[in-house]
Amino acid sequence: MGRKRLITDSYPVVKRREGPAGHSKGELAPELGEEPQPPSEEEAELELLRQFDLAWEYGPCTGITRLQRWHRAEQMGLEPPPEVCQVLKSHPGDPRFQYSLWHLYPL
Repeated sequence: MGRKRLITDSYPVVKRREGPAGHSKGELAPELGEEPQPPSEEEAELELLRQFDLAWEYGPCTGITRLQRWHRAEQMGLEPPPEVCQVLKSHPGDPRFQYSLWHLYPL
């Protein structure tokens, strides 16, 4: 009868080229002659806030804003980063800055 067919037999085999040294898998390589762009100030601030969201030592962040969480951590003596408070106060009406990563998920 022959060998049993696998689902992968239906798809062509694609061989990948080896990337240049230091090129990590899954990362897009910059175009030739193009310098990688440093993150903008806004992107750097959003990354700081994402790191704050992921830091569990300041307590849970669901159901409250980032600023409420920062004040709660300060009141509990947990010494949250002052840069986070400065960023939050500099963008008072922007939901990208005020709400945690999980604000869109239902409780």
